[in-house]
Amino acid sequence: MSETLTLVNHPLEPLTTEEVRVATSVIKKEKELSDTFRFVSVSLYEPAKDVVLNFKEGDAIKRDAFLILLDNKEEKTYEATVSINEEKVTSWKHVPGVQPPIMEDEFLACETVVKNDPQMQESFIKRGITDFDLVMADPWSAGNFGIEEEEGKRIARTICWLKTSKHDNGYARPISGLHAFVDLNKMEVIKVVDHGVVPIPPNDGKYDPEGVGKLREDIKPLDIIQPEGPSFSINGHEISWQKWKIRFGFNPREGLVLHTVSYTDKGEERPIMYRASLSEMVVPYGDPADPVNRNNAFDVGEYGVGMLANPLELGCDCLGEIQYFDAVLADSNGDPATIPNAICLHEEDYGILWKHTDFRTGKVEVRRSRRLVLSSISTVGNYEYGFFWYFYQDGNIEYEVKLTGILHTKAIAAGETPKYGNLLAPQLDGPNHQHFFNVRLDMMVDGTNNSVVEVNTESDQPGKHNPFGNAFIAKSTTFEQEFDAVRKVNVESARYWKITNPNTKNIVGQPVGYKLFPGENAVPYAQKDSSIMKRAGFISNHLWVTPYDQSEKYAAGDYPNQHEGGEGLPKWIQQNRSIENTDVVVWYTMGHHHVTRPEDWPIMPAAYMGFALKPVGFFDQNPSIDVPPSKPKHGSHCAHE
Repeated sequence: MSETLTLVNHPLEPLTTEEVRVATSVIKKEKELSDTFRFVSVSLYEPAKDVVLNFKEGDAIKRDAFLILLDNKEEKTYEATVSINEEKVTSWKHVPGVQPPIMEDEFLACETVVKNDPQMQESFIKRGITDFDLVMADPWSAGNFGIEEEEGKRIARTICWLKTSKHDNGYARPISGLHAFVDLNKMEVIKVVDHGVVPIPPNDGKYDPEGVGKLREDIKPLDIIQPEGPSFSINGHEISWQKWKIRFGFNPREGLVLHTVSYTDKGEERPIMYRASLSEMVVPYGDPADPVNRNNAFDVGEYGVGMLANPLELGCDCLGEIQYFDAVLADSNGDPATIPNAICLHEEDYGILWKHTDFRTGKVEVRRSRRLVLSSISTVGNYEYGFFWYFYQDGNIEYEVKLTGILHTKAIAAGETPKYGNLLAPQLDGPNHQHFFNVRLDMMVDGTNNSVVEVNTESDQPGKHNPFGNAFIAKSTTFEQEFDAVRKVNVESARYWKITNPNTKNIVGQPVGYKLFPGENAVPYAQKDSSIMKRAGFISNHLWVTPYDQSEKYAAGDYPNQHEGGEGLPKWIQQNRSIENTDVVVWYTMGHHHVTRPEDWPIMPAAYMGFALKPVGFFDQNPSIDVPPSKPKHGSHCAHE
């Protein structure tokens, strides 16, 4: 290894700036890459699970980078691995018939091409638009609809809006009836679609202080102060907090990733998860009119939420005693690119943890809950997505997505009522749509061999044993094979799923476990034979379980961009492999159903959705029983006789 490289302390540490530079320079030199090659992504090639689990401090660490490259001239995609230690290419292969994610600089280049295209300019002028600098052109992935002229081409669809000034909210003024297709390899407009002039909506959509006008004046400061500092400690990308130990990483595609999550119980570090990440997300729209009918964005596989992460600001995105972490990625030229403060770590007060008042004696015991928050936020065109992992003192883990930003809009004629959306403002339609997120949970509850159990509640039968008809039973069923575990949420049976370790029993002789407790969810409304259901088959069910396979990472497959579909979870489970008492991966899909409303405009208040992982028989009792009382404030008492 080069003497210039900084040594890392763990095999799962994200690539450093120096390592990214070594990986890209080695492959440029060894493969004699021309300047038509673009670096789609550079990330850590994660070592095998047994290597990580057997790693001990001081062991030699083998570092490898995984790269995806695109040759614009030859229109070919390549995958490569580079040994950082040996500074050489260890694998190189052409991946035929796929399109890698759209790169960030392609967004801006695509917009410029559209605004400079003579046919598009002619269409703009027809609409009274002469200052083309005020046009916004958002590149949307093209999807795959079996259109012959699009086969084999790297395409983006650009939908346009009009600003009135540089910092105006252009989404208030859709240039509907007009869009263009761009060949991203050649970076040229290949097709203009003009359905005719639709009047531009009259109102603005300003949301900054200058545009809003008079602001509220009755809000007093609310500060989060920890005079002794936060309770967590950091070692590289490993967090120690209370009894939790959490390692995390970050990559261009998935963004924030959790690794080797454990909780210390009776002096023993007990593993819960090996790896957790946002595997895929897709946003299907419910408007059949062109071009919205092709809006099916796979924001993980087609763009990369890691590449689009925000630099976070203290007091704005995160509040309190904050520890920030930068994300080290690579730009399309292969140069290291750092997103400062891409990851935020802090503690939050979360109300009451537990409390009881003995009404006979007046004795009160109350503890306040505190949670650890690990988060990042990404901007994907008009939308913002916040990704939050929460860890609680009682052993709970929660994943939450916060959805905000600006709605996708289209213009309609005055007096028209949209059928497939709602009016946000005069002549401004917000089409109905959905957001589906699939989270990949590589579970490791007290070890790698786990089973998944479904629990359904049902009313007990009437009879002498149930004289008042009030009895109900929670029934458990263990999944044996993959087909068994293709499931949907069911509120009527209060359905949830347990990940158990049948080889380890708790204090009452039952397998230790964690339960996956669903939150908000939805089902897709697209037809079963539609393009989106072929390409995003994972959204057809809320739960999937597969045996661990290091190559199976993404619910819609490795390359969903313009893919015809059939990859990922629906394909893998056809093997119907055994999933009982083995190394299993749990895939949970959650959907946000968005029928738009005026209150979502001009900027959408954050919507919250997620799920929880809660210990169920993992501990012998409430693991937060040893949390000390808070220090009294202003003469009050949190524990007294």
